[in-house]
Amino acid sequence: MSRRILVTGASVAGNTAAWWLSRFGFDVEVVEKSPSFRDGGQNVDVRGTAREVLRRMGLEDDAFARNTPELGTEWVDERNETIARFEAGSSGHDNAPTAELEIRRGDIARLIYDATRERATFRFGDSVDAVVQDKTGAEVTFASGRRERYDLVVVAEGVGSHTRELLFPGENSMRWMDLTIAYFSIPRQPHDTNYARVYNTVAGRGATLKPARDNLLGAYVGIHKKPEGEHQWSPDRQRQFMLDQFAHDGWEFPRIREVMKDVDDFYFDVLRQVHMDRWSNGRVVLTGDAAWCPTPLSGIGTTLAIVGGYVLAGELATQSDIPSALVRYDGVMRPFVKEGQNIPKIVPRMLWPHNAPELMLMRGAMRIAGTPLIKKAFSSAFARDSNRIELPDYDD
Repeated sequence: MSRRILVTGASVAGNTAAWWLSRFGFDVEVVEKSPSFRDGGQNVDVRGTAREVLRRMGLEDDAFARNTPELGTEWVDERNETIARFEAGSSGHDNAPTAELEIRRGDIARLIYDATRERATFRFGDSVDAVVQDKTGAEVTFASGRRERYDLVVVAEGVGSHTRELLFPGENSMRWMDLTIAYFSIPRQPHDTNYARVYNTVAGRGATLKPARDNLLGAYVGIHKKPEGEHQWSPDRQRQFMLDQFAHDGWEFPRIREVMKDVDDFYFDVLRQVHMDRWSNGRVVLTGDAAWCPTPLSGIGTTLAIVGGYVLAGELATQSDIPSALVRYDGVMRPFVKEGQNIPKIVPRMLWPHNAPELMLMRGAMRIAGTPLIKKAFSSAFARDSNRIELPDYDD
């Protein structure tokens, strides 16, 4: 009888783990608290070793077919005049602000979900309420009242994972990145181009408009500030807070704010990294953002999620027992995670100016960075190294 594994979370990390676990012959069930599969979401980057994982899954070409039309990234001023432009692929190592594979979170998650759901069981509208472990497995009680036994529970939820806090209470040493961000979609207008536009003003405020599919743009509106518990506010209070912060700004903010008032895909976050001394506890293991969220500042959060799901499944398939596999998984992934989380907090501080002199200095630096002699070096350093891991081959 094949080992039975529960995966909690049906986004990129969970679906990737489920694809590979079922590929290696495990009996896989995925539980997701949302009532149905969640499409949409902001643009994400799939780089380096994650593209190799997708290639081994036979999904890389399908992912590129869902690529956004984004050609690169521009820093702009109040008149939308370009300060600096960085084309996708300009680094030579796919570390530029725009990845060669730039895709909406929901699109890459659905691609993997569609390839997995015929061989794994997906249950939506439920979540883990309690876990009781012994040496051979874990008995899980769900919020619905259902109770099942599994050989292993894989927690593949988000940065604020409820199941992680239930099973690893107090173990997450959060590293706050001093950025409060809102993401949502706005309609495209005739003057919008296929370049992402980054605009900053004073007081740490700024926004990025990124080309998406379906005649939409992804709006990313943010403030560089110390966290004050905003992630615990109600959604209505979070939305009003962001509306108030940009009420007197020019550029594209009047248009952005008008849509923000009623948009249905509004997502708010106070950026923080997840730092865990251990990713496993008996018959429970963490992966993806629940284990190591690096924040979008890394440029390789989705890459880590895809590679992490692959490595976890591969080690479980090739090691003689579950504890040994979890030790190996930690050993393979932790240096790569360390690379993804190695973001000096001075970086967002410099890119989100707080006064007019700082804004002038930042724009001057970006003009220099965008010159032909400097552009490749700047682009190469923008995202963390997506190839900082020797990807194991578990089919050998």
